[in-house]
Amino acid sequence: MAMALSDHYTESRTYPDGETFLAQANVSEADWVIVDLGLPGITGAEVIRELRRLETVPRILAISGSSRTSIKHALERIPQLKVLRKPLSVEMLCEAMQ
Repeated sequence: MAMALSDHYTESRTYPDGETFLAQANVSEADWVIVDLGLPGITGAEVIRELRRLETVPRILAISGSSRTSIKHALERIPQLKVLRKPLSVEMLCEAMQ
């Protein structure tokens, strides 16, 4: 996915888990962060909550292969969030990120 998005956006980075992302990433409000809700370690929802606590909050897109019910439960206290369900295409991602 990162390689496909690099054709449409200047730079894409990947991280193995939420903890690594939160420790290493330097994001701004101009950035897009795509968060898989099924991350190993801390949940994608927790990563999103941490991102929303930042002084400069990036744009966030959540992705998941879970059922709509599971997604709704995981994100119940996270309003106004774009969510895409897997399987994904580059076109779906690009459209959501406009």
